[in-house]
Amino acid sequence: MSRISVRGFAVASATAVTTVGAVVGVASGTTQPSGDNLEATAADATLLADIPMGEQAQVQVSSLTQQAEAQAAAADAAAKKSAEESARIQAAETAKAKKAAADEQAEREREEAEARANRDAVRSASSFSAQASYTVAEVQAIARQMVPADQFQCFSNIVDHESSWNYRASNPSSGAYGLVQALPGSKMSSAGADWQTNPATQIKWGLSYMDGRYGSPCGAWSFWQANHWY
Repeated sequence: MSRISVRGFAVASATAVTTVGAVVGVASGTTQPSGDNLEATAADATLLADIPMGEQAQVQVSSLTQQAEAQAAAADAAAKKSAEESARIQAAETAKAKKAAADEQAEREREEAEARANRDAVRSASSFSAQASYTVAEVQAIARQMVPADQFQCFSNIVDHESSWNYRASNPSSGAYGLVQALPGSKMSSAGADWQTNPATQIKWGLSYMDGRYGSPCGAWSFWQANHWY
């Protein structure tokens, strides 16, 4: 193929080659010449017209291939960055969930420890010496020592409504008897033969009844509030 010597066409060809070179030169870091140096560049550059037609196609394909590879590399880098960010967020959420579970477990263990401490602190009915009679204050003092601290108010609420803390309270129409108005009163014999005269025995039976039927005195009190009996 003969070289085209027309200078104007050479400049145009140089522009075309420079454009191709700008694409091909991305990887090599070469820069495109300015407009002022275009003719000088054209004089020294290999013109597109100087490249055989078959090789021109190869140059263009090579440029497109390099562009595609660069775009693929950028896409891979973006995907890697996105995956790393997703992993970081997931790790943070997992750590947060583990901390919440640990805090919940610690709180549950604390509550269980308090409940055990309350149970350990209560006294049994047999630890109280029998008396001929008891004042309301004395009966309440016994109850405070027998009923777990976190359940005492509920227990007290029921006794307030059922007997006003009178351990000899009797309902002649129903046969209910004592602090917790057991029906019939003789049920309390399972807690002790002195169920008629010993408030500690009545409290022991009342706690057992409330725990067995409602889970706790507070469970019994919730039922009582809704039904006015338990």
